[in-house]
Amino acid sequence: MLELAARSLSELFAGFLQARDGATIGSIQDSIGQAFARLDAIAAEARHERITFLAAEPDPRPLLRTLLRLRHDLVMIGRAAAMPLPESFRPRLGPQLTWVAETAADYLRRSGEALAARRDLPPLDATEAALDGYAKAFAEIRREGLTLGLPVDTVERIFALGFALEQVRQNLRDLERCVREAAGRK
Repeated sequence: MLELAARSLSELFAGFLQARDGATIGSIQDSIGQAFARLDAIAAEARHERITFLAAEPDPRPLLRTLLRLRHDLVMIGRAAAMPLPESFRPRLGPQLTWVAETAADYLRRSGEALAARRDLPPLDATEAALDGYAKAFAEIRREGLTLGLPVDTVERIFALGFALEQVRQNLRDLERCVREAAGRK
């Protein structure tokens, strides 16, 4: 699921810079949802086996909750990306969003690899820096008053994006904790 989410980020974030087909975004969301459903079923079976054999394995429920929240974050991002950002915002926010998508995709990929190998992963620093860069660029736009006079639905999507990115930050931190616990480190 993490690999699929990582591959999907650039496609989802591209909607902020150019018009995207809603069916494509819907298909991405469905694929991630199906991957989560498969993972949830596998985790339920593993829990049952763990109880049957009294095996001391990490509880997968915190990881599943975190992955579900990440999936919801991607749904929010997909909805916010239904239409491109205003033309005047793209040169300033576009590179920041591309940086967020690239670093978050890399982090998701590395997290999946670390979970599979039960090893710790490198810190979240690059993605945190990218998210901070976006927040700073958007704060500048707000300070300059560029959001004033925009249509209400555009402003709603822009602020929904900011909210979704903060949720991504929190949920990637939770993912980091879950990977650390799966690797046997607290």
